[in-house]
Amino acid sequence: MIVVAGESLIDLVPQPGGEGRPPGGESPPPGGGGLPTLLPRLGGGPYNTAVALGRLGARAIFCSRISTDRFGDALLAGVRAAGVDTSLVVRGPEPTTLAVATLGADGSAGYGFYAEGTADRLFELPPPLPDGVRAVAFGTCSLVLEPGASAYEALLRREAGRGLLTLLDPNVRPGLIPDPDAYRRRFAGWLPQVSVLKLSEDDARWLGGVPQGPLAVVLTRGAAGLSVRTREGVEVSVPAVPVDVVDTIGAGDTVNAALLHALAARGALAPEALGRLGADDWRGVLDYAARAAAVTCSRTGAEPPYGRELG
Repeated sequence: MIVVAGESLIDLVPQPGGEGRPPGGESPPPGGGGLPTLLPRLGGGPYNTAVALGRLGARAIFCSRISTDRFGDALLAGVRAAGVDTSLVVRGPEPTTLAVATLGADGSAGYGFYAEGTADRLFELPPPLPDGVRAVAFGTCSLVLEPGASAYEALLRREAGRGLLTLLDPNVRPGLIPDPDAYRRRFAGWLPQVSVLKLSEDDARWLGGVPQGPLAVVLTRGAAGLSVRTREGVEVSVPAVPVDVVDTIGAGDTVNAALLHALAARGALAPEALGRLGADDWRGVLDYAARAAAVTCSRTGAEPPYGRELG
């Protein structure tokens, strides 16, 4: 069983052809002041990872604090529809975090966040995790926004100390980080408790390079594919799967889920088992993650694949 701990939010995704015309379809005002049409989509890095795990067929639990507003109801329904256990979800009356996405010509996404006073920021350290949990995944806004960030950090340290496999995807959002140097120091302090570190190339550049320490570091390189380097000296790369990219929202989160699901299939959801994987094992894990991410990139918003779509 895999626990995913972190935020859920609503992505507001611009729609193709929806720019330049105000709501109602009337002509834009002089000077071209029309607004883009934004479609609300269920999201948040950890939330997407939990949904992807459920769709792939993994036994997953989402650990978070979700608003009691209508967006929160939709988020809870969405993760349950994926078959994810929500027994570690706490509800709160504060509003849901919003993330306004901007899409580049290549489908890459940037974000602006409306996160002040939102429900997920008030996450508190949960009681001991259920028996049968083998891994815990962390990432994104939940490790930045206080006071919840300190509670998630405490959960990471507690569960790593119990011998569970941990996956960290910092999924760096610079606009949310008021003191980059302080965040980088804090990030370095997490690494001794991290089994698998997943970074994008943008994350690595912002952090100042690919760090040492975790048992395995997986680097996503967009159209160039994925690579892994392990503490035992295994280094493997696989190409990306060609696909017509609609957008990249949720692709990295899908990689997180696919990595964990593929490791579970190999009996490697434990730090000591992870260290025994060889190059062929890792090639199979990365290939599965690349195929899963390609499906997500072919769809609008974070819509990870179901296991049956990957064969």
